[in-house]
Amino acid sequence: MVPLTPLGTRTLLPVVPVVIGLVGWVVDAPLGIDSAVYRSGGLAVLRGEPLYDGLTTLPPWTPELPFTYPPVAALLFTPLGVLPVQLCWVVFAVLSAVALGAVVELSFPARWLLPAVPVLEPVWRTVALGQVNLVLMGVVLVDLLLLRGSRWSGVLVGVAAAVKLTPLIFIGHLVLTGRWRDAGRAAGTFAALQAVAFAALPADSVRYWTSALVDGNDATGNSWVGNQSLFGAVHRLLPPGPAAPVVSVAAGAVVLACGAVLVARRDDLHAAVLTGLCGALVCPVSWSHHWVWVVPLLGVLLTRASGAAGWAAVLVLCLVFAGWVVVVPTEGRVAPWALWGNAYVWAGLGVLVAHLLRRGGVGVRRGAPDLVRSGAPVAAGGLSERPLPGWWPAVRRRAGWGVRCGRGRSGG
Repeated sequence: MVPLTPLGTRTLLPVVPVVIGLVGWVVDAPLGIDSAVYRSGGLAVLRGEPLYDGLTTLPPWTPELPFTYPPVAALLFTPLGVLPVQLCWVVFAVLSAVALGAVVELSFPARWLLPAVPVLEPVWRTVALGQVNLVLMGVVLVDLLLLRGSRWSGVLVGVAAAVKLTPLIFIGHLVLTGRWRDAGRAAGTFAALQAVAFAALPADSVRYWTSALVDGNDATGNSWVGNQSLFGAVHRLLPPGPAAPVVSVAAGAVVLACGAVLVARRDDLHAAVLTGLCGALVCPVSWSHHWVWVVPLLGVLLTRASGAAGWAAVLVLCLVFAGWVVVVPTEGRVAPWALWGNAYVWAGLGVLVAHLLRRGGVGVRRGAPDLVRSGAPVAAGGLSERPLPGWWPAVRRRAGWGVRCGRGRSGG
């Protein structure tokens, strides 16, 4: 295969927001609905308005969506308040393209596959909405793969979790992979940022952690087809009643247990992808654009694909995550659509089951950190069949982290 070079990444990825913007203009679809919400959250902080009683500065072309993120996110979004709402979308589109480039550079084996990535529904919808999903995924992967062994390892995971709670699952990931110090740094960073938010926005912080956290996640109905989580699928497939929440919690516990078994057996990249998929499955609300973890998943599968079964799995995942939006029902319960209407959930469960059933070739457990630190190529079954980006060792030296290849330090 043709190796993916930084030049190829830099050349192709800036086209992503441009193309999505042109398509949105042609079909007259509003761009940046979620980035407009982020901007309004930042403006609420600047104006001293309550975050969780309805936003007063949303543009007229957006739905009246609530701010559902922690107060930490609103503090970080305050710079957006000085920008026009359209420029806020451009900011998030560019950040998403940069993050996508980093993820592709870390996970994909071939340059010619790159143009297909924006066709995946979670990718283009994240960019179109001005969402943070790609940015947070990129931040988490940089932390897990590139900062390992440095004094900053775990910090970015804590920041990502403070902005949007879903990445909290990666603190458990760090524990399962034996990176106790990194997990401590992640938890400490998360707690420190929440303390800052409590000091700066005490009323909003109390409101978020006592009621808005639950109210916001239920704002548009958990059974809507856009909620591609176990919770959403179970509530669509079962009749209304007390059974659905119980089944959802039980299914989530099983998924987490299976994910824990798999993560403890896998190398860094593979483990991160599996953890991301588990997070999308068990989160009570996982909108379809939250499934951006399919991008590095496809990269891992393409790197390791061998035989008809491997390539068939890649093809099926591409069809599901590119074609789901074409035929999925747009409203109501989807009992007649039990298969396709819950396609992301079935795909995620299928990936986990396939990994559980697989025998042999389970990858590297804790030898991988040494190779990550050195930036050396990793053999098949390890972190990747490609070396990490060639610019990374220079970044580490400039930052004063050095290159440590000794064994026995799993916590960083």
